[in-house]
Amino acid sequence: MTVLLLDVMDTVVVDPYPEVVAGFFGLAVDTLERLQDPGAWTAFERGELGEAELGQRYFRDGRPCDVPRLRRALASAYRFVPGMEELLAELRGQGLALHAFSNYPVWYREVEARLRLSRYLRWSLVSCETGLRKPDPRAYRDALARLGVGPGQALLVDDRAANCAAAREEGLLAIRFRGAPALREELAARGIL
Repeated sequence: MTVLLLDVMDTVVVDPYPEVVAGFFGLAVDTLERLQDPGAWTAFERGELGEAELGQRYFRDGRPCDVPRLRRALASAYRFVPGMEELLAELRGQGLALHAFSNYPVWYREVEARLRLSRYLRWSLVSCETGLRKPDPRAYRDALARLGVGPGQALLVDDRAANCAAAREEGLLAIRFRGAPALREELAARGIL
């Protein structure tokens, strides 16, 4: 039986970060990216920083960031990628094992509170809990070990080509997400739907 490993942001849930941060900070996303500490967010996603530390490190120049307010702004904008809630329900209804495999901080709990993804999948492999982010090869090995499956039994669905390529290098099956209709076709072609 195939185990589905689903990326969350921009695969199951529309990532609100680009649309929310521009309004939140009053800056264009490219300007904001130049001002941010490039390692702070990834450390937050690996669970190495809490909200207070993220607030202190968010900007390179040390200006504070109201992280709790940012979290609330993002939480109010989480929504399903069109067609994905229905597809998840169908996959779950067939008895398939679905697991979130996401590079995301503890704010995945906000996603859960808003959208209740646990109706369809388990939050088994979130980087803030595992300490590993895709496309690090260790993230895929850890996922297989935690789930007790072999590489050929796991299918990653992810919107990022680098994550899919790294999964394939570790022997996993992978589909690059390009929307719910295309995913439905891919899964049907593989005999999963």
